[in-house]
Amino acid sequence: MEGITGDTNTAAIIYAPEHPYLENTIASMQAAFTAGADIVELDIQLTADGQFAVFHDWLLEYRTNGTGTIREHTMEELKQLDIGYGYTADNGKTYPFRGKGVGLMPTLEEVLTAFPKQKLLLHIKSNDLESGEKLADYLSTMPADKLKLLSVYGANQPISVLQERLPDLRVMSMATMKKALLSYLLIGWTGYIPGSMRNTQFHLPQNYARFLWG
Repeated sequence: MEGITGDTNTAAIIYAPEHPYLENTIASMQAAFTAGADIVELDIQLTADGQFAVFHDWLLEYRTNGTGTIREHTMEELKQLDIGYGYTADNGKTYPFRGKGVGLMPTLEEVLTAFPKQKLLLHIKSNDLESGEKLADYLSTMPADKLKLLSVYGANQPISVLQERLPDLRVMSMATMKKALLSYLLIGWTGYIPGSMRNTQFHLPQNYARFLWG
């Protein structure tokens, strides 16, 4: 991870591939579950036509043969891209996945249909209220037993919408983590679990550990 930042093109610095799977594809998720994974994480982004594409990067140029952002394209357009186009393990001499990823960018709906009984962790890759509203609209149509299998994390704005509209959905953002930590610092020693810690993740910074009960 040395020298890697949020802008680093990680597709260009992979190790030589040992398997045929590309991240954020249904095939790779199935392989993970088959190998014994309890939960699989995937990245979601809003498209120009209001769907959620499953893709990691904000820009298309690093991994695909497309240009621009996910939000500038419809899902139909994104389905035409080769999501394995940009991967190289030898500084561009060879591209082992080029031509093998055409049509493999799934929608969130396709993933949820493919894995109706498995646990999934959704990462919203943007910090805007619209993504939160659209995801809340979509998830609110799902039965309660399906929602129990999902967790969502991301930036403060979309997560705040989900937390308000779907209070039983497990969510996490920097804001929820800070609130949970501060609440536990104040009253956790009593044995009472604060409401701010329910249906979220509690991350424990090591430098705060000595102040926390238990």
